Amino acid sequence: MSFLKRILVSFSILLCTVASTVFASPSASDYGALPTTQMVAISPNGNNIAFRRVANGQDTMIVQSISEKKLLMVIDTSKIQPKIIQFFNDNQVLLVASEFTRVEGFMGKFDLSTAYVVNLNDKKIRQLLIPGNKILAGQTGLGHVVGISPDGRYAFMPAWSDVDLQFPDSEYNLYKVDLTKSNVAVATQGSKRTKDFFVDKSGATIAIEDFDENTNTHKIRAKLNGKWTDIFSEKTEIRTKDFVGLTPDFTSLVFTERDEKSGRVSYNLMKLADGSITHSVISRDDADIGSAIVDLQRVVYGVRFSGFTPSYQFFDAAVNQRMKEVAALFPEHSVYLYDWTADWKSLIVYVEGSAYAGDFFLSKANEKPAFLTSSRPQIKTEDINPIGKVTFTARDGLKIPTLITIPHDKTSNFKNLPTVIYPHGGPAAHDDIGFDYFAQALASQGYLVIQPQFRGSTGFGPKLQDAGPGEWGKKMQDDITDAVKFFTAKGFIDPKRVCIVGASYGGYAALAGGAFTPELYTCVVSINGIGNLNEMLSYDRNHNGKHSETAAYWEMQLANEKGEIDKKALEQTSPEKFAQQFTAPVLLISSVNDQIVSPEQSEDMFKALHKYNKPVQKVILEGDDHHLEKGPTRTKAVEEVVKFVNQQLQ
Repeated sequence: MSFLKRILVSFSILLCTVASTVFASPSASDYGALPTTQMVAISPNGNNIAFRRVANGQDTMIVQSISEKKLLMVIDTSKIQPKIIQFFNDNQVLLVASEFTRVEGFMGKFDLSTAYVVNLNDKKIRQLLIPGNKILAGQTGLGHVVGISPDGRYAFMPAWSDVDLQFPDSEYNLYKVDLTKSNVAVATQGSKRTKDFFVDKSGATIAIEDFDENTNTHKIRAKLNGKWTDIFSEKTEIRTKDFVGLTPDFTSLVFTERDEKSGRVSYNLMKLADGSITHSVISRDDADIGSAIVDLQRVVYGVRFSGFTPSYQFFDAAVNQRMKEVAALFPEHSVYLYDWTADWKSLIVYVEGSAYAGDFFLSKANEKPAFLTSSRPQIKTEDINPIGKVTFTARDGLKIPTLITIPHDKTSNFKNLPTVIYPHGGPAAHDDIGFDYFAQALASQGYLVIQPQFRGSTGFGPKLQDAGPGEWGKKMQDDITDAVKFFTAKGFIDPKRVCIVGASYGGYAALAGGAFTPELYTCVVSINGIGNLNEMLSYDRNHNGKHSETAAYWEMQLANEKGEIDKKALEQTSPEKFAQQFTAPVLLISSVNDQIVSPEQSEDMFKALHKYNKPVQKVILEGDDHHLEKGPTRTKAVEEVVKFVNQQLQ
């Protein structure tokens, strides 16, 4: 079998699902538009679903009866723009307005969120924790729910305490929040070192997680014989144990950690009675744990493994078999478990891949999954460009998993194509088989899109991931260069028409490509990317604190072989310092509200290129953040990238 046929076989089964032989042509903005339907949740009794609908200039949260197929409630959420929707109980819905994700490859969460409750009976929406009302004014990160009282009336939520003039040190406490009226009271007192709380099914706090960034001490405290007792303590700059929840009997904490033998992330237990640890309760030699399957009570039911497509393992054998059967119905697709009923008889799953642009299904026991709604109704199956997977060998022998998105009208003539190299952000992250709006928009223009999982990427084992730190602009960049050379040698790339496009770390990789291998690229696009590594570290230390866990993480990423930050070496891998070496036109896109990569990175890169009279354009996205979460600015970014690449490659 030829190499091309081996690539096509990974998605050939999907092409047969395309009924039409005439392919539609959605616009770049159609591909880049925010999903119309988002975050479908199911009530504990399985009678109703709730979801966010963004369409026709309206942003609403809708509750609908499943059996009667009728609307029960439509409420305006345009001022909230929720990122999480989940049922507290059958009559109340939780909305979380804005939640930053964790830093990939790093234990600890960075949460800038606000929570609301919607009552289905009176159809009113109310904020749960309000800064200044018994809690510290000006704080964010107020969307974290760690438990619900047995009667469903109270939510337990952590927040920084209000500051008393006599006692100026604020504490991170756990609050008991009334879901029916604006009553807030301290349930458990924490400290300025507290990071998380864990409660049992009665609502009693049974464990507290502390991390002191000044002494680098990570602790777990449990209540033993009525007294808070340290059951775990570890000295570490960066937390290596990520405590994600509790076992169903509430006797042990669940945490993920790198397994010493396999190097893979494993699922482990810490007994609250004495702090004893049971390692690798769930682990695999061929996959890392991507996330735990957890409910609002922080009970962990199983895990999702990472890779190009997710897989699952549950403690309950029946649920485990059920999820395997559901995923098997969508081969070579990413199938995500979104929600489930209290009895696990009904599951909500979300599917993306070469035949689905993002569809929600309801799976009931002993029934085929029933289609609920599409997140992108403007993108039909025939509009999706098929996704394949390839592994090539880098120059030093390391295997590099790679995704390719092929223009759907080029699958039978897959030769000498204009190409976009599209490295992911992170860098401790990975791409998956799904609907990548940039990849799909670019492939729709006739470009082969290549996404190499360069060293430092997660999801494919410790050998690949651990080879990344210290290799920014060096071996990590070599992997991307080797991808270009590999596909060129196979005859799939037109070497005279190759553009590199990336966001965040991918933006850095794009700029590094333009600076250090200018002969490879016809154009360069950086979206919220990094041009100066020393300035990135300085910004992070000022933004998060020089002793913060976040600063320690980025220092680990950029340290040399001796574990030291060498400013001169970082300057040698900073594209801004080599602006004179660029030969390809550059497009710089930056978000004004980016809190992860300073917009000044793009501005300084623009000035450096302009100084040497290099062709450079810049686009500023007003009101958006690092992740392009606003509809108008996201579509603007996609349109600008497609227009720029077309100007250079066509």
